[in-house]
Amino acid sequence: MLFSEIVYGPIHSRRLGTSLGINLMPTTQKICSFNCVYCECGFNQPVNGKIQLPTVKQFSLALENKLQQLQTSKIDVITFSGNGEPTMHPKFSEIIDETIRLRNLYAPEAKISVLSNSTQLYKREVVNALWKADNRILKLDSAITPTMQLIDDPADKHITPEIIIRYLKQFDGDFILQTCFLKGQWKGQTIDNTTTEELNAWYNAVRLLQPKELMIYVIDRATPVKTLEKIAPETMQQIAEPLIKEGFKVIISA
Repeated sequence: MLFSEIVYGPIHSRRLGTSLGINLMPTTQKICSFNCVYCECGFNQPVNGKIQLPTVKQFSLALENKLQQLQTSKIDVITFSGNGEPTMHPKFSEIIDETIRLRNLYAPEAKISVLSNSTQLYKREVVNALWKADNRILKLDSAITPTMQLIDDPADKHITPEIIIRYLKQFDGDFILQTCFLKGQWKGQTIDNTTTEELNAWYNAVRLLQPKELMIYVIDRATPVKTLEKIAPETMQQIAEPLIKEGFKVIISA
């Protein structure tokens, strides 16, 4: 499923409420630094020719038009997600500034959220822009390298959980950690980030990072890998329980 507009929705988000979505990638294909087995947008495809990304002006016009149309509706959040990794847009920082301006003008109660796979956090301008968002929702699907690379399939094969964790430390816990739990088979290997070994490594990462909130969820839509299994709600509750007891805020979408 690809998003065919720069600004889409509003849609109901399991975790965020009434969400106005932002897509900074092409409307015809997914462009991402990860190639996750569970991504609702499917797998990355070869790029033919020049990639057409929305300009800041195109984005601004699209968002302003949509916000004007929704003046009588309540928007809980403006969410950057779409057909790939939003922080890969070369003008991401300017786009965040423009979003804040238009949000303040038309929907001052709405939060600005960015869903990111954390791979671009080596860029100072991306980190600075994310500090301006209300919700930095940053991914860590496994704290064990082979599992993370099997699930997320980073374009840069040097990306490991240790590198992602180092990037995340820049926010001193002022972010939301997001993890998808799943099982299945892919490329002749077993995927399961709910094992004792996996959970212990993930718990240690959570304790090190001390995020202000955790969002843990299961696959909910069609995925490009058809052998994936949805984790049972009771298992998700069991995964969350030790952290809840330690005082972490955990949102479960199961």
